[in-house]
Amino acid sequence: MSRKKSSSGGRPNRHTSERGASRAVPEGDLGDFLSESACPFVLVLDGVQDPHNLGAILRSADGAGVDLVIAPRDRAVGITEVVRRISVGAADHVPFMRVTNLARTMDELKAAGIWLIGTSDRGGQSLYQVDLKGPVGIVMGAEGPGLRRLTEEKCDFLVQIPMKGRVECLNVSVATGVCLFEVLRQREGMRPGGNT
Repeated sequence: MSRKKSSSGGRPNRHTSERGASRAVPEGDLGDFLSESACPFVLVLDGVQDPHNLGAILRSADGAGVDLVIAPRDRAVGITEVVRRISVGAADHVPFMRVTNLARTMDELKAAGIWLIGTSDRGGQSLYQVDLKGPVGIVMGAEGPGLRRLTEEKCDFLVQIPMKGRVECLNVSVATGVCLFEVLRQREGMRPGGNT
């Protein structure tokens, strides 16, 4: 029995398509893309650089039902083979948009009626105190520095994840998963037959 090796010499990734296509959304299509959803659920990443983190984030985004992930073109990782492998196929399914000007894109999201919720140690409320049932964009910062000042200013609300232990913060991919699944939990509670 022979095993086919990938072009990188490593084991083939059974979780991704052979041609490596991701769901890239052109920057100019933001308005049209958002109009396809009655209650958009967007994830904005402000400078995530580690491909392992992006892969894990895309996996969580797929599981939570995120409509679109937005990241800047500069100083941030895009879809790479490592991202695709870590995402176990989610990079092939979750729409991903790279933008030139993140602050301008956030303004466009707000103009489309999407509330932007940023995560920050300076957040005045707990994530669990904010209503996340409507059109929402969760905004996550980079590894280490978190949200940049302008990105933070563009958010409608800043929230924090309650921490009970001795460490100050969570890894960005873990924190993103917590936030995304809180949105899902609140939205599932709205549906007939959902838990309230």
